[in-house]
Amino acid sequence: MDEELRALTQRLRQEAGAAASLSYERLAATHDLDALAAVLVAPEQPLWARELAAFRLGVAGDRRAFEALVLLLNHRDPQRCASAAYALARLGDPRTARAAAALATNELRVAYALHPVRLLVELRAPESVPALVTTLARRFRPHDPYRRVALACVEGLGALGDEKARPVLNEALVHPELARAAADALKRLPAQRAPRSG
Repeated sequence: MDEELRALTQRLRQEAGAAASLSYERLAATHDLDALAAVLVAPEQPLWARELAAFRLGVAGDRRAFEALVLLLNHRDPQRCASAAYALARLGDPRTARAAAALATNELRVAYALHPVRLLVELRAPESVPALVTTLARRFRPHDPYRRVALACVEGLGALGDEKARPVLNEALVHPELARAAADALKRLPAQRAPRSG
């Protein structure tokens, strides 16, 4: 069994508790994608059931999981965000990068932007670099509390290796908590061409 799925099933088994153990085991064992998708639209389903169904559909490449996974990607619980990001990266839905970029750049939800940022790096989509540049530039405000998000953007821009990231990475060099990562990221960008003379 995949390590990510093992961690998720252990966490959700505990969350379901003894009272719902039969329902949990049935949902965890089924190979019926329609049964999993039905959980996402049925009323009054517990969050653990929706998360388990969405995750299993996502890693199976079933796009019916998309909306539920995007909601979980923006959840206040980091474990739910991480599981959703993992499943979305494997879902193969063309809407994923746009949704992750919207979440990463939403200043009202910046406290939960870490996993959308990491997902954008993994996707390497056209939306990835512009979203990370925007999110990082906003983190340069004095006393910004979201340094983990800023650092993830810096590291991600280095991994993506796009020249368009150079200005914001140069700006990150003056921030002590980002300087080392920014210098490393800049080394991973394409070498700049010397200007032509005359």
